[in-house]
Amino acid sequence: MNISEAAKQTGLTAKAIRLYEEQGLIQPSRSASGYRQYQARDLQDLSFLAHARAMGFGLNECADLMSLYRNPGRASADVKALAQNKLIELDEQLIRLQTLRQSLQTWIDHCPGNQSPDCPIIKQLANTETDAQ
Repeated sequence: MNISEAAKQTGLTAKAIRLYEEQGLIQPSRSASGYRQYQARDLQDLSFLAHARAMGFGLNECADLMSLYRNPGRASADVKALAQNKLIELDEQLIRLQTLRQSLQTWIDHCPGNQSPDCPIIKQLANTETDAQ
């Protein structure tokens, strides 16, 4: 099947599929005229990648996961370690997001939200001493 059919069946965009090929995550066969041809195994790989990306894994992590997925002799400890690292990363992101949310809520609470030009939100965003992480 061609790339549009593969995209439709996997829920991915053709652009994402091309990126995965460019990154070496998939290797579809080519027709004599050079068109990509996707087989059932390619669709399985693409679905796997779609799920991994939906869980927040980056392309490098997906490469590691694909390597493990394709290796029937893999150690589940290796897969678990990748997932645990992702969980730690997500927890750190959550903490950063909660801190940002709290700051934004405080700014909103102190903004009069009327016709006055005085706005603590603008003042805080303009404050160069604020930690911009």
